[in-house]
Amino acid sequence: MTTPNPQLDAHGRLKHFLTIDGLSRELLTEILDQAEGFLGVAQQAVKKVPLCRGKVVANLFFETSTRTRTTFELAAKRLSADVLNLNISTSSTAKGETLLDTLRNLEAMHVDMFVVRHAESGTAHFMAAHAAPHVSIVNAGDGRHAHPTQAMLDMLTIRRHKPDFDQLSVAIVGDILHSRVARSQMLALRTLGVPDVRVIAPRTLLPTRVEEAFGVTAYHDLSEGVRDADVVIMLRIQRERMNSALLPSEHEYFQLFGLTEERLATAKPEAIVMHPGPINRGVEMDSQVADGRRSVILEQVTNGIAVRMAVMSMCLGNQHLGSQSQEEATHA
Repeated sequence: MTTPNPQLDAHGRLKHFLTIDGLSRELLTEILDQAEGFLGVAQQAVKKVPLCRGKVVANLFFETSTRTRTTFELAAKRLSADVLNLNISTSSTAKGETLLDTLRNLEAMHVDMFVVRHAESGTAHFMAAHAAPHVSIVNAGDGRHAHPTQAMLDMLTIRRHKPDFDQLSVAIVGDILHSRVARSQMLALRTLGVPDVRVIAPRTLLPTRVEEAFGVTAYHDLSEGVRDADVVIMLRIQRERMNSALLPSEHEYFQLFGLTEERLATAKPEAIVMHPGPINRGVEMDSQVADGRRSVILEQVTNGIAVRMAVMSMCLGNQHLGSQSQEEATHA
């Protein structure tokens, strides 16, 4: 007997967005298609659509973030939702309130969606398991586990340049061991049908059994790993998650794994370069590459708003449809 996916409602529609794991290619494609439609909203004189008018979205960021929190806030406002940004450092959580108490108190204020970032893996799943039936949870990054909206904005960026996922070679370079982004990217790429996904890193920054777990190929030589790749995704070195000497030095890391024009030359001529940010210039990549013609890093930021609008509207829209049906049934 198959265990129901906790992210989906009884009709198989998105209710929470916690991880890429277990979602179908069709659903991921639907998110990308919806996001494509939202890209035009930013070009309008009034950058809003009324899809989530009357809904309340609370951003709960237990880890510091600028880019992700801002794009979630903009996405919710462009959907016409009311947005709460909680300052966790001065909230009751900092005074000892449990996560569950925080959830219950905010639910009592009739919040419809929580966008959650937390240092502990599994926090978003925990909140989804305990949330009221009408509340949706969106994972904005939990521990080393998952960052699904980042992965989907990366997929949207790739699709806009390289539409046929079935023909692609994608190289992910850097701190795979600590990266929730890399885990979500690997799952999304394989689910969308990418046949050749490579991970490139020092042995100390690769999870054990990564090839078997994710269906990817591991390399320890950057030039060899990006050879003939269509997409090169660079990852941030996560110093804050390293509790031992996993790298000899940042200088030596750049010498071996930093992306330069010379090393990028082994990829396909029209290969694109991506990075989830923030970039450590001179460590993960050279500025000439970060700002070069093949860089789509700023496009990723723009696409992030559209993807988050898609995810929020699908989660809240499903609830809206459900409420309508319930109301219609009451008055039948």
